[in-house]
Amino acid sequence: MDRRQQKTRQAIFYAFSSLLERKNFNNITVQEIIDEANVGRSTFYAHFETKDSLLKAMCTDIFLHVFSDDLKQESSHDFSHAGHDFQKEITHILYHLQDNRKNLKGLLSCDSGDIFMGYFKEYLEQTFPIYIREMNYNVPADYLLNHVVCSFSETVRWWITRHEQYTPEQIAAFFAQCVLKQCFTESKSHSLP
Repeated sequence: MDRRQQKTRQAIFYAFSSLLERKNFNNITVQEIIDEANVGRSTFYAHFETKDSLLKAMCTDIFLHVFSDDLKQESSHDFSHAGHDFQKEITHILYHLQDNRKNLKGLLSCDSGDIFMGYFKEYLEQTFPIYIREMNYNVPADYLLNHVVCSFSETVRWWITRHEQYTPEQIAAFFAQCVLKQCFTESKSHSLP
C-alpha cells in the first residue's frame, strides 16, 4: 500500500472512530463514513467491502501492532529488555491499548463492543498459550486459557470504558493479583478428583 492509500485508509479509520463516539455501530451508514472522511464512494469500496469489513480491518490494524512478536521500545514505553514474563507482556499490551484508547473507547462504548471483544479474544487466544503452558495447573489447559483470556479482555473493557485513571502497570498488577496469582498458587494446592 502506497503512502496515499495509507493516508486515505487512516482518514476512513479516523472518521469511523469519530462516528462511533457519537452513534451506535448499527446506526452508522457507509454514506456517513464517506462524508466524515471526505472520500468518494468508490474510494471507500476500494479499501473496504462493507462497514463490517471496516470494523474488522480497524481491529486488525490495532491488534497487529499490539500483538507484535517483539517487545520493543516505543514512544510511551520500553519493554525491549522484558524477557519472558507474563505480567510484563500484559503491561506491554495495555500500553498499546492505551495509545489507541480513543479508537477503543468508541469501539467498546456501543454495540460494536461485542464484535471488537470477539476479535480481541481471538488474538489473546493466540498470544497467551505460551504463558499458560508455564502455569502449574490441575485443570484442562483450554479451560485455563479461556479463563485468563475472558478475564483479561473484560479487564480491558472495564479499564478503557470507565477507569482510564489507572496506568497500564496498575491494571496489570490488578490482573496479576486476581487472576495470575490465583492460577499460579491455587493450582499447586488443588488437584482434580
